[in-house]
Amino acid sequence: MTQSPSFAVIPGTAVQAALAGREAEVMDLIESAYRLHGSGRTVNPPSYFLRFPDRPEARIIALPAAVGGEVDTAGLKWISSFPANVAEGLPRASAVLLLNDRTTGYPFACLESSIISATRTAASAALAALVLGRGREQRGRIGLVGTGLIARYIHRYLAATGHPMERIGLYDHSPDRVRGFGDYLRGVCDTPVEHFDDLEGLIRTSDVIVFATTAGTPHVTDPGWFDHAPLVLNISLRDVSADVVLSSVNVVDDVEHCLKANTSVHLTEQATGNRDFLHATLYDVLAGDYTVPTGRTVLFSPFGLGVLDIVLGEFVYRTGDRQVVDGFFSDLETYGVTR
Repeated sequence: MTQSPSFAVIPGTAVQAALAGREAEVMDLIESAYRLHGSGRTVNPPSYFLRFPDRPEARIIALPAAVGGEVDTAGLKWISSFPANVAEGLPRASAVLLLNDRTTGYPFACLESSIISATRTAASAALAALVLGRGREQRGRIGLVGTGLIARYIHRYLAATGHPMERIGLYDHSPDRVRGFGDYLRGVCDTPVEHFDDLEGLIRTSDVIVFATTAGTPHVTDPGWFDHAPLVLNISLRDVSADVVLSSVNVVDDVEHCLKANTSVHLTEQATGNRDFLHATLYDVLAGDYTVPTGRTVLFSPFGLGVLDIVLGEFVYRTGDRQVVDGFFSDLETYGVTR
């Protein structure tokens, strides 16, 4: 009889421990995932959205994916986005990640994944800042629009890459959240922190702008705010209007994935009837197939690929602590057990 497949649970504490202080290693993993995806060694179907008629702002998303190469793992991220959580003091997102053996198909691990999701999002943003920012004049004026968990992780990864930071500007609809985030930053770094009451002022005085909000529709509509040609990390995907998109150099993580769910670039496709405004994927830039202009606004819009979660989750499973669930799979005999 073949040995019964094992199954492990990896809680958030173990995920945090496995990733702590390993920003450089995580960045390499995320870059390798983009290269595997760009070279056709992944399977990344469309994400599936579960929506609720009585709570239109909330959703739960399924991201299935499979990764070849040394990772050789499939899986599914199941991540919820409930913006109302923020008012109750809870993070907007919660998630689990299931990993499957690519030979047998059996799931072999379930990981708490809000940390994995935030980490891969931050590492992706930092990688984009590094790659798309080459050759650009950067004074290190960072502007964070939205001051939640994702902004915290992005700041950590930007700092870990040695990104210049002359000043960190903060803007959020909630003054309390701005104050809380500012206090956090002052406790972990020496970079001057500036609070902004108006979004236009933050954008016009920032070299790198990070949108990490819960916005469901565009609220930044004036391309003139970006006349100084900043690098924009459009992480929350829906903050800027089609006019801003059309005035920018647009780099995405995956064309088909990003042009859906009424993201800013999807709305631009609907408005123009074409995709001509998309210039490259991040893989194109990594592979040297596209050179980013230095004198224009660059807008990076990553929909968030499931393959990134699989690569990072497999790393946590391989290097971290796990709790094996004995007897998780049972009744594996075709004809049952006889006397």
